[in-house]
Amino acid sequence: MSETAKKLLIAASGTGGHLFPAIATAEQLSAYTIEWLGVPDRLETELVPSQYPLHTVKMGGFQGRLGLGSVRLLGQVLKATLQVRRLLKQEQFDGVFTTGGYIAAPAILAARSLGLPTILHESNALPGKVTRWLSPWCSQVALGFEAATSHLPKAASEVVGTPVRSQFVQHSTLPEDIDIPEDAVVVVVIGGSQGAVSLNRLVRGAAPLWCGTGAWVVHQTGKNDPEVNRLSHPQYIHRPFFKSMAGLFRRADIVISRAGAGTLTELAFTHTPSLLIPYPFAAEDHQAYNAAAFAAANAALVCRQDDLTPKALGEAVLKLINDPERRQQMSKAAASLAIPDSAEQLAELVTQAMEG
Repeated sequence: MSETAKKLLIAASGTGGHLFPAIATAEQLSAYTIEWLGVPDRLETELVPSQYPLHTVKMGGFQGRLGLGSVRLLGQVLKATLQVRRLLKQEQFDGVFTTGGYIAAPAILAARSLGLPTILHESNALPGKVTRWLSPWCSQVALGFEAATSHLPKAASEVVGTPVRSQFVQHSTLPEDIDIPEDAVVVVVIGGSQGAVSLNRLVRGAAPLWCGTGAWVVHQTGKNDPEVNRLSHPQYIHRPFFKSMAGLFRRADIVISRAGAGTLTELAFTHTPSLLIPYPFAAEDHQAYNAAAFAAANAALVCRQDDLTPKALGEAVLKLINDPERRQQMSKAAASLAIPDSAEQLAELVTQAMEG
């Protein structure tokens, strides 16, 4: 990297759904000096500092109806925007790239006020409020789903998919301490960091039915489930977290999951059939829109959590266990949704904006 390399501020905060695509894109932008903008006490404080200098500002989310909380939030946005504007000027940044979320609003507003190129990536099929409000002010908007374009008629947008963690691009295998027969059907369950307990309860009620067919169940429970040891079965493996999710997804015949955009992109990369249960309290029910895109492509089955019982979930998955031809069709459909060079495409859009 030359001493005169342009400086890029990446604003990505909160969850893996925002951070992992930003990190994957940053890895493709070696021509730039990169620094990071986040929020105190969020995931970026663990993942980013070992790779990029991290700046933080306090910022909350745009949830609920207008009221006193909204007035406070607007004040917070104004304060954060002024802080980011000062940072951009003092450190002489040449552009901003953001993956949405809380931190995107002050980043976009500050960059716009200084006339800096701003690139926004939106991973969800239903764009978030910040994307819908501020995308017309961005130099370029990159989208994870084609369905998102109808919600952003005034933005210059391009569908590039969503970049994934490097383990999903490289060849990954099962963790060495998980020993499952090669010919066994494997059901992998991942509840996500939010709402895992209710999903876990459904799965534990249904898992004995699946195990009774000879299937194995590998269940990522999260760390906040008080009932975690309620089910014991030799073909049921549970842990709070698994490091090699790529290996698990590749080995899985069926994945039961929430419908976050990042997870769905990973399922497309690993060509894995899925049964999706959108998190019912996600902002504006955006996970339901993500799941609908996969269902429309026949890559997944979708069940609303309110409609599910352990018996209903058990029978739905049992049909897939007993129908390898259907699973093969779903696998091909999932593969058709993957955009393998998503990070490279997104990095190219950033480069075009920065050099334009």
